[in-house]
Amino acid sequence: MRRWAIEVLGVSGEFDLLPTVGSKELVALLPTLLSAETVLYPKIAYPTYLVGAMIAKAQATEVDIDATAWPSADLAWVNSPSNPTGRIHSHEELQAIIDFSRTTKTVVASDECYINFPAGEIQPISILKVAAGNNTGLLAVHSLSKRSNLAGYRAALIVGDPALIATIREVRKHAGLMVPLPVQRAMTLALADEVHVHEQAARYRARRAVLQPALEAAGFVVEFTDAGLYIWCSRGESDWGSVAWLAELGILATPGHFYGPAGDHHIRIALTATDAEITTAAARIKKAIGT
Repeated sequence: MRRWAIEVLGVSGEFDLLPTVGSKELVALLPTLLSAETVLYPKIAYPTYLVGAMIAKAQATEVDIDATAWPSADLAWVNSPSNPTGRIHSHEELQAIIDFSRTTKTVVASDECYINFPAGEIQPISILKVAAGNNTGLLAVHSLSKRSNLAGYRAALIVGDPALIATIREVRKHAGLMVPLPVQRAMTLALADEVHVHEQAARYRARRAVLQPALEAAGFVVEFTDAGLYIWCSRGESDWGSVAWLAELGILATPGHFYGPAGDHHIRIALTATDAEITTAAARIKKAIGT
């Protein structure tokens, strides 16, 4: 696992890593494990960031991308590539977040579970690579659920600041959340192979290339979708209106407000259906609009 962190993520300097029982569980429990009283999370975001703060009874504040405007906190969540939007943070944006962490002593947890699935020319980068060897106050969260289709294994890991990981390890061993050895063995094997990851990334790119033009022909504006498993789009109406229109075609989508009030005119469409199902969905959309 250390070799994967160094060779694939680009981690350098002093760091530790720790397998975790799923990334969702970690996201939900990290504020509690770190005794965080204040938590920052992205304005459009995976809802478990907020839920984790609520479990810890911490004050949660949503923030925009620009870290120079963030208030100090005990813990700040970063998500690049983003779920649901697919937006990738630039090197400069990640550096600003690191600078924020250094200045305010805020722990930054970077959720990088979709880093393996670029959609085009823009390549996602780990915050730990940008840190260039100084990993103090930084954690990167990775999941094999997405990378290697191991969702049922609950296989994930955190990489970063050795002192933070030591604290998490000490608390966790009393909570009984250790990853079973067979799962750790499977993780080690999966992380040693990048071929299947590139193959999966190609599948998502191909599916996006089929479905995105159909959605755009139907009046949807696709935003970001630079990486990940989803298309984030809007045609200026209520998210429920878009969901209902697609449902009439037998296509299921997630209303954007699930990811925060700012998403209430967007929908998230997953690219996790089969190639044949994605092709059928695109054909239904084109037929509905008469093209």
